[in-house]
Amino acid sequence: MKNLANCDPVEFFVQTNRIRKAVDKWLSLTKVMEIRKRIPKVDKSASDTENRKQLEKQIAKNARAILDAVMGDHPQETAELLGLMCFIEPEDLRNHQMKELLGAFNELVNTPEVMDFFISLRQLVK
Repeated sequence: MKNLANCDPVEFFVQTNRIRKAVDKWLSLTKVMEIRKRIPKVDKSASDTENRKQLEKQIAKNARAILDAVMGDHPQETAELLGLMCFIEPEDLRNHQMKELLGAFNELVNTPEVMDFFISLRQLVK
């Protein structure tokens, strides 16, 4: 299956730009970045261990909230985003199985050159 790790350079840039726009929309809908920022207040009278436990509880709570947002509240948008990484148009998603998409996604994230490119792009927009 075609994905960003195995396409030609022009296809890569065109599709990457489409994905960037879809990610912006997806982040806005799912509120993932806002959920990630939720942290407990540090209790100055509590021990480091107690504060660490509070932080770990909040991290777990945030992870559940993110999963609810992306898979429960916005499964269509999440699937469309994954499809775009494999050059699958949203209207064609139903013609594919999840194992195909996950295999292509796995190949993509395990291609260091592609991941390095995305990491460097992220550094540019900070």
